[in-house]
Amino acid sequence: MATNYETFEYDVLVIGAGGAGLRAAIEASAAGVKVGLICKSLLGKAHTVMAEGGMAAAMGNVDDRDNWRVHFADTMRGGQYVNNWRMAELHAKEAPERVHELEAWGAVFDRTKDGKILQRNFGGHRYPRLAHVGDRTGLELIRTLQDHGIHQGIAVHMEHTVVTLLKDGDRVVGALGYDRERGRFKIFKAGAVVMATGGIGRAFKITSNSWEYTGDGQSLAYDAGAELMDMEFVQFHPTGMIWPPSVMGLLVTEAVRGEGGVLRNKDGKRFMFDDIPDNYKPQTATDPEEGWRYTQGDKNAKRPPELLTRDHVARCINREVKAGRGSPHGGVFLDIAWIKEKLPNAAEHIKRKLPSMYHQFKQLADLDITQEPMEIGPTTHYIMGGIRVNGDSQMSNVPGLFAAGEAAAGLHGANRLGGNSLSDLIVFGKRAGEFAAKFAKEHGAGRINEAQVEEAARRALEPFDRGAKAGGNAEGPYQVQHDLQEMMQSLVGIVRREDEMARALDGIGKLSQRAGQVAVFGHREYNPGWHTALDLKNLLTVSEAITRSAIERKESRGGHFREDFPNKDAADGKVNVVVRKNSDGTMNVRRETIPDLPAELKQVIEEMK
Repeated sequence: MATNYETFEYDVLVIGAGGAGLRAAIEASAAGVKVGLICKSLLGKAHTVMAEGGMAAAMGNVDDRDNWRVHFADTMRGGQYVNNWRMAELHAKEAPERVHELEAWGAVFDRTKDGKILQRNFGGHRYPRLAHVGDRTGLELIRTLQDHGIHQGIAVHMEHTVVTLLKDGDRVVGALGYDRERGRFKIFKAGAVVMATGGIGRAFKITSNSWEYTGDGQSLAYDAGAELMDMEFVQFHPTGMIWPPSVMGLLVTEAVRGEGGVLRNKDGKRFMFDDIPDNYKPQTATDPEEGWRYTQGDKNAKRPPELLTRDHVARCINREVKAGRGSPHGGVFLDIAWIKEKLPNAAEHIKRKLPSMYHQFKQLADLDITQEPMEIGPTTHYIMGGIRVNGDSQMSNVPGLFAAGEAAAGLHGANRLGGNSLSDLIVFGKRAGEFAAKFAKEHGAGRINEAQVEEAARRALEPFDRGAKAGGNAEGPYQVQHDLQEMMQSLVGIVRREDEMARALDGIGKLSQRAGQVAVFGHREYNPGWHTALDLKNLLTVSEAITRSAIERKESRGGHFREDFPNKDAADGKVNVVVRKNSDGTMNVRRETIPDLPAELKQVIEEMK
């Protein structure tokens, strides 16, 4: 019986221990409630540590013209105006305070000469806005939050996976999970649950995302009745390593371009000058060598076309490759070594500004970025869509279920600006924790349904039963996962067409049948095959949501590019695509009109144009 499972009781349960989860846990704990934190791997290994470039906050330390209004307008423009405008407003207004809070908690940011937090240029941001710690900003964020949070009395359950959310009527009242080492089920009772599980990158073959990113939060919330929104908007970061194989998929931070890196095709041409949107046209001549004056912190320095928004840069790279002008392994070259022509001691400058990039590629690929270009191409990086939440409270349409960070939708619209993700984590992690604690105090604990627990545990163990019956003949989970990743990469990747996505939907149906028959051998302790079998359901759910949403949006916008509908559509530009689970288990997709901007925010955008 479920009563035999070890049970933990919390007011607020946070699932995910990256920047959003840690910030939510800290805020809930500060509200005086009992907090539990579940992480799929070890504490400190969250994917947030891979965020290198910085966190966007309009502090105006490098250019005093910057303020929340400019940041808001940049975020809305980058998101192509399908953003949740309330989240974009709150984010722009609150990010500076959250950054200063991190500083007070011990974060060691790079500094200007007069001692302020240094800020760097990044794609889509009008002014230098990214507070950073070299190219290790995410690592410093996690270190700071952990050091601060460890004194708050938060109970941490490392290397645990959640298999289902538990409900009492319409309300979420906890979760059933298991310890990945020993395979023991555990019940987590909670007055409120915050989902902070990150993204879905492992649904694709080439991704910068780590093994944890299997869409768990989105899938768990969907099964609990939550709406998912804008799942078609997947960001392909333009610069992931594609060669040598030892570093394939690893991200080359946008900071490389922010510090002067340029993109060249196989002929050595800076091709980004071939396709510059009208609103980004430079004021002066576009001679490639004059397109970027290497004067760090100069307000008047011209911005290079390499720092256009990520979707635009990714499509330009794709264009060069398709036209036969790509690098030997199907990408292009990113060259920061060229600055030695302009800057004395360029190698030392690069090592100081981009230490992780330099050491990582030197050690893993014997590639010296101070001397030679990197071979890069687009890699699945981030999903703008996710669990639909209230802009102020971060609660989903399911009472008691909150979401923050990459698991939640709304802030980024059709395309996330670089650096907005880290400030997203701390702004909305704080809000999710604050309002989850408030909800838990007001509603108390719910009732755990033992039958629901037993059914979820039985389903989770089915792969072992099939393994015992099948002997050595049944299919294992790894081949299904591999086939799904290959199919999503080729049919629902950076360039999409209706006929290919229809084939993908058919393929997802067949893969779901195969996933329902996979067998696992051995026992529950230390069994990665079992973990992969359970991940499959989540991967298939988010893959279907992405594909159905992408078919529904018959236009190109931000991270969603339709070869059969290459232009924006005025009608589609006024809707969000919302996904919800039907009572019969099928997926319902609908279009929902985006609420109009309030007059004062419309005025902000007009002024910023």
